[in-house]
Amino acid sequence: MVNASGPHNSFSNQLGKCYMVKISFVSNELPPYRIPLYEKLAKTPDLRFQFIFCTQREPNRHWTLPELEFEPHFLKESYIEKSGRFIHNNLDVFGSLHRFAPDIVITTGFNPTHLYAFGYAKVMRLPHIAMTDGTLDSEHGLGRVHRAVRHIVYRHSKAFIHASSGGERLYASYGVDMQRCFRSCLCIDNAQFAEGGDERDKQYDFIFCGRIEAVKNPLFALRVAIATARKLERKLSILFVGAGSEEDLIRQEAARHDHLVEASFRGFILHQDLPATYQAARLFLFPTQWDPWGVVLNEACAAGLPSIVSPRSGAAGELVQDGHNGYVCELDVNLWADKASLLLSNEPLYAAFSHRSATRVRDYNYDNAVAGIVAACRFAAGQPGLRTAKPSWQPD
Repeated sequence: MVNASGPHNSFSNQLGKCYMVKISFVSNELPPYRIPLYEKLAKTPDLRFQFIFCTQREPNRHWTLPELEFEPHFLKESYIEKSGRFIHNNLDVFGSLHRFAPDIVITTGFNPTHLYAFGYAKVMRLPHIAMTDGTLDSEHGLGRVHRAVRHIVYRHSKAFIHASSGGERLYASYGVDMQRCFRSCLCIDNAQFAEGGDERDKQYDFIFCGRIEAVKNPLFALRVAIATARKLERKLSILFVGAGSEEDLIRQEAARHDHLVEASFRGFILHQDLPATYQAARLFLFPTQWDPWGVVLNEACAAGLPSIVSPRSGAAGELVQDGHNGYVCELDVNLWADKASLLLSNEPLYAAFSHRSATRVRDYNYDNAVAGIVAACRFAAGQPGLRTAKPSWQPD
């Protein structure tokens, strides 16, 4: 039997004898949209997962966790904040790994805690799986040291999990063999967000959902709403969902243009209240200046909303395709206002985009996300697994 006190051997014979492969999964935090993924992984028959989190939630998050159908292991919090990001340094990850004695270790980042787990795998001669939501674009600004660390980790990893085509390109840029790469898409409960929609219930022309911080560009979203109102020559409305340091600035700007746009601020809302909130709007604005993906786009698409997105989002061109179910535009207020005016004034076009959004997001689901992780684990364990395909839909 494989254990953490000796060299890692081939799993193929052990799997044939119904050996339960033990997998430690080390991640930063536990966002609500990830919970169904972990619950499904925990029910995989011949794999036993240990889910290790550096923290229950980082300080700039406001979610509360529901009752869970799996057992998470939260490390003792230890982090520093740098430029709005949190760098976790949990030495007790060693004890958690040792007690569980995994056969495979998955890490989802490059914080010290992740690197400790990677080092544990190497010392114990266990297969390591690298997993990222990042893309070639989102990591283009990394410095020499960060790139060197990735080269080391990737060189000594058995398999790789990415969330998007951009993640696949990221791995390729480090010379990773694509035969060792598996896709596990980012997803939400599509059915939950699709329920209860009625065009008559649309209270807002626009919705912005996310942290009210400069990187998410909420002020740009407000200016798009103002410019669109001028183009359509009527008063419009926009709903801001989320909290952050720029809220006062947005409120002041909105007050100066209240004759053109009625701006509402919902603050942070519970995860279970998000579907009805999206359903109350017509267009989703996502002018992010940096985002490896943007799960809010999954939520908007599942709710049937066309989206206008920045090319700085990893989902741009993949989940949201320009001219198909939304628009991908550089951050030019007048350009965004042109696209928004078109969708808000052309009902047949709006209906087509809305339908395509709901259709396009269907392949981004938990079954496909789980299948990608399980396939990577089976590959790392020496057992052939079914590889998850890219979504099979084609534009209408």
